[in-house]
Formats: sequence, C-alpha cells, structure tokens
Amino acid sequence: MWRILTAINKNLTLAIPLTMLAGFAYGVSANPAFLKSLIIPFTFLMVYPMMVTLKIRSVLEGGDIRAQLMTQGINFLVIPFVAYGIGRLFFADRPYLSLGLLLASLVPTSGMTISWTGFAKGNLAAAVKMTVVGLILGSLVTPLYIRFLMGAQVDVDMTSVMRQILIVVFLPMAAGYATQRLAVKRYGQKAFQEQLAPRFPGLSTIGVLGIVFIAIALKARTVADNPGLLIVILVPLLLLYMFNYLLSTLIGKAFLPRGDAIALVYGTVMRNLSIALAVAMNAFGKAGSEAALVIALAYIIQVQSAAWYVRLTDKVFGARSNA
Repeated sequence: MWRILTAINKNLTLAIPLTMLAGFAYGVSANPAFLKSLIIPFTFLMVYPMMVTLKIRSVLEGGDIRAQLMTQGINFLVIPFVAYGIGRLFFADRPYLSLGLLLASLVPTSGMTISWTGFAKGNLAAAVKMTVVGLILGSLVTPLYIRFLMGAQVDVDMTSVMRQILIVVFLPMAAGYATQRLAVKRYGQKAFQEQLAPRFPGLSTIGVLGIVFIAIALKARTVADNPGLLIVILVPLLLLYMFNYLLSTLIGKAFLPRGDAIALVYGTVMRNLSIALAVAMNAFGKAGSEAALVIALAYIIQVQSAAWYVRLTDKVFGARSNA
C-alpha cells in the first residue's frame, strides 16, 4: 500500500488530471450531492499528514533572513492583489470565480514547496522555514483579505471563514505536532525521520485526490453545460502563475544566492491549494463549489509548471557548483 501511495505522490502530474476526469464522469452520470458529507473527513486526511512532518521549530533558525522577508513580501503584499486584479478583469460578473482565484493565492507554501526545492537542488532549510511561516501567516490573514477585497461582492461570513481555518489548519497542526512528538518519544528522532515521516505524504495525497474528485463532481453538470468555462478559468490562472514565476525568478536572481533563490521561487509559487479548497468548500455553502472549481484547476497548472521549472532550473540560475 505504501509503495502505491508513494508512486501516486511522485506522479501527481498524471494522478490529478485523471482524478478530475473521474470526478467529472461521476458528476454527470450520478447525483454527487452525498459527496458533500465527505468533505470534512477528506480535508482532515489531506492536511493532518502534512502537519505531522512539519518542522515548526525551524522558524527559530536564522541565516536566510533576506530570502524569508522577500518571500513573504511577495506572498502577502503582491500576489493576492494581483490575483484580485486578474479576477476583477476576467470574472467581473462571476464573483465566486474571482473568490476562487483569490483563495488560490492566499495560503502560500505546502509540503510540495520543500519537495520541489529539493528536486531543484535549492536551499531546503530555507524552504522549510518559508513553509511554516507562510502557512501560519496565510491562515491568520486569509479571512481579513477575503473580507477586505471581496466583502462587497460575495457573502463573507467572517466567523465561518475563521472557523474553517481553525478546523483545517490549526486543529490538524496541533494534532500533527502531538503525533510527531509522541512518535519521536517512542521511536526516536532517527526512526521517525527515516521510517515513519516518509509515509505521511502518501496519506495526504489521498485527501488531495478525494477533495479534487468531490470539487469536480459537484460542478460537473455546470461544466458539461458550459465547456467553455474551463478555458475561461484556465486563462487567468495561467496569467497568475506566469506572473508569479517571472517576478520571483527575477527577484531571486537579482538579490539572492542560487539555493535561496530557488527556495524563494517555490516558496511563492507553490500555494497550499488543499487548504484553499477546504475553505471554499466548507465556508461559502453551495456557491463555494464554484470557487472550488477554480482551485481544483489550479492544481493542474501548479504541479505541471513546478515539474517543468525543475527541468529549467540550471538554465535559469546556472549549473550548481560542486565546490
């Protein structure tokens, strides 16, 4: 089983599109309404495993302050406002699609930030810290950004949004940290890192695929009746990701050493779409499924683009020195 999960986790570029197709097929051939009851369980399964392996103490480590400040500056002072502007431009008459684009930009970094930084031979320590700081900050400010930017266009229940952030971030974070400490105490740090920790990302992948399946299934009939909607959504998503890659690459090359620059790219472009999906599906009722469709499609662009960026890393930043 663990080998299968590991294989799926390594092939998300194929697994996510196939899951979306399966969700679409199910949604147009059957009544997917009962799937709503599975959102919370899959959400917990999606977020909790990531928290078990999260190194919260890394926030206290120093040495890369410039990279950290630049990363969070891009994450919270630039990208959300760019996403909001693109949403206003493309979805002026469909505010919940605009909300989906904003949610996809609000919670930066995920476990994939660390993974892709490693694949590209970047600074892993910096990536870990970016992940922890970005996740905590993003979770705290997301309700405020939604209220400030979208309050006049969509029905924003601040209490509901904050409650969902508590459920899908801080509750799993506390449970994950407790699991981590208990496992380390029982088996030792080395055994935890080498034997137990590598198994959790596979569990998270099941949650991700489950939520993607549900999000697509619930909107399948809408897409079937209006297939052009996919293009309408994909174009602004592509623009947002292209802008993010270009900005972070230019800033990284100009101001940071190679390893930190790579971490900055993945620390800004990789978004925690799992949490964004959970908030959209749980905090905005039936209308939230429209926002969730945008986020589900963002998975395709995010995973595929990250894989291609790894291949282009040496061309962008130069070959890694062996010294």
